[in-house]
Amino acid sequence: MHVGVAKKSRARQDWPWRWLKAAFLVSLVVAGGFLSWSCLRNEDGVTEVLARRGDSLRDTFIEVPCSEDYDSHKRFEGCTPRKCGRGVTDAVITREEAERIRRIAERGLSLGGSDGGASILDLHSGALSLGKHFVNLYRYFGDKIQDIFTEEDFALYRDVRQRIQQRIAQAFGISAASLYLTKPTFFSRINSTGAKTTHDEYWHPHVDKVTYGSFDYTSLLYLSDYTEDFGGGRFVFMDAGSNKTIEPRAGRVSFFTSGSENLHRVEKVQWGTRYAVTISFTCNPDHGIGDPVLK
Repeated sequence: MHVGVAKKSRARQDWPWRWLKAAFLVSLVVAGGFLSWSCLRNEDGVTEVLARRGDSLRDTFIEVPCSEDYDSHKRFEGCTPRKCGRGVTDAVITREEAERIRRIAERGLSLGGSDGGASILDLHSGALSLGKHFVNLYRYFGDKIQDIFTEEDFALYRDVRQRIQQRIAQAFGISAASLYLTKPTFFSRINSTGAKTTHDEYWHPHVDKVTYGSFDYTSLLYLSDYTEDFGGGRFVFMDAGSNKTIEPRAGRVSFFTSGSENLHRVEKVQWGTRYAVTISFTCNPDHGIGDPVLK
């Protein structure tokens, strides 16, 4: 697919998501503050696997004490976390649905991709990694985007989002209607290529509520299998005295409250390619976004 240089230039000049780049930079600053702390918290090196790739988990939920992170933001009764924790389920999204969602990611990311190991595709804003930058895929490729995605793709994405939202609401005892989708919500493709820019450094410990103030509940839908499609790349909760690890499995959903009670990181991918989609929710309607639409 050929697009003229002038068109590329205009797309980059029109780049409307400085918040995305800024968020990555903020996450690195935050990560630096947590690095020494997290090392002290985990100096004994103990690791517990919460969910193995070969397990088929109906519902696993662990409650943890809430942090004070939510106190510095406006509270929404019946939604802002008072019960905090983390859950894992293989019973919300089927493997077949995960494969279909992965194909959406593969088609979109085939249009670009980072020079480093981590590539991002955001169907909401159109943000797509391209080399060391981001472009708006809807503007960059114009009408040709209709040949990449279908209305059925976006309907599946919306249905999957709704089911994850319902599961989060159920686990935390809140109304699903009180949750709003929030940005950034995106596909990620990670391989073992060395980092070229700061946004490729996905492995730093961080707290979602600190990095993205709107986040109250975070979820990840895994679209590929640990040890089959890639090595490394496990999700790690960093708790006092130990790490709690989730091994990705296609169709598996992990979800958690977004405060520092759930400090976490992703291991570096050693080989293969890891696909996932991050879908996050806020209690503040001012920070809500709509489902993506085919433009």
